[in-house]
Amino acid sequence: MAANKIHIVTKSPKTLIAVFFAAVLLWILVSPKTPRLIVYCAHDAIYSNKVLAQFTAETGIKVEPRFDSEATKSLGLVELIIKEAQNPRCDVFWNNELLGMLDLDQRGLLEPYQGEGHARIPDQYKSPTGTWTGFAARMRMMIGNTQLMTIDSSSINEVLAGDLSRVAIAKPMFGTTLTHYAVLWDQLGADGLKAWHNDTRQRGLVEAPGNGPVKNLVGRGICQLGFTDTDDYFLGVAEGLPVSALPARVGENQTIVIPNTVAIIKGSKHQDEAQQLVDFLLSSQTELILARSPARQIPLGPIGDETLPSEVEQLVIWAKDSLDLRNLLIARNEVLAWLRGE
Repeated sequence: MAANKIHIVTKSPKTLIAVFFAAVLLWILVSPKTPRLIVYCAHDAIYSNKVLAQFTAETGIKVEPRFDSEATKSLGLVELIIKEAQNPRCDVFWNNELLGMLDLDQRGLLEPYQGEGHARIPDQYKSPTGTWTGFAARMRMMIGNTQLMTIDSSSINEVLAGDLSRVAIAKPMFGTTLTHYAVLWDQLGADGLKAWHNDTRQRGLVEAPGNGPVKNLVGRGICQLGFTDTDDYFLGVAEGLPVSALPARVGENQTIVIPNTVAIIKGSKHQDEAQQLVDFLLSSQTELILARSPARQIPLGPIGDETLPSEVEQLVIWAKDSLDLRNLLIARNEVLAWLRGE
């Protein structure tokens, strides 16, 4: 019986190369195009990653976030966007404060967009031209150790009037402490803020690397009182630290409410996808996610019949006394110039 024969058909190298390139071309033509948004994000990754992942799940748009260090994250990313102005890499900037966004706006680096998200935010927290919009705010707070002092206005004022070697504040060049300094510069004048700054250091005020370390110093009893933000305070509560807090009042008993802000960077190559992300961040859905997160951020727009945590409901009441921060860019720049000189 004749053996079965196996016939092997070989193709020339030129034929194989042609088949390979035809397959690659077919893959390019039929494969779905999934744009990837580059998002510079100054908000804490532990909270922002959840929001960005939800956006990707709902839209299919992939997001590549870039974060910065705890100490310099807001100022560092602002300066990076300025550096990249001629060849922007960032599509959307999610900042965790306002004044750096005002700087970018003045430089003409933001793309106007007024979508449905912009419309639901009160005027105090957005640009009238749509170049940036605020959402999900924090508030400057005085955090105290309940085992070391009574946390009320009179006790806080008494501590602040004396020796400050057990009172902490974050370095003022960065984050929301820079906003706090810009407010004081605007209200007290340059000489008034410089006098306050020098006096508090002479009385021993402790400078920490950031607001989180301030919370730790107070929670562990190394300091009895500190200037920080709502998100770090509520993290201290979640950690079981013996802390309580009240708003840091300025001027005529006003609070300092510092929103997250979002903007599309001029020159973004993914305008449609960037607009979708902006609307998502400015939605009631996102504000509720952040309000219910351990950071307990303050919704700025209407949220319908949804229930807020009781702590956030109190913050909403205090936020009604908030300053309008939109006119503080000059003060912010002058404070930065002075601090850098120091």
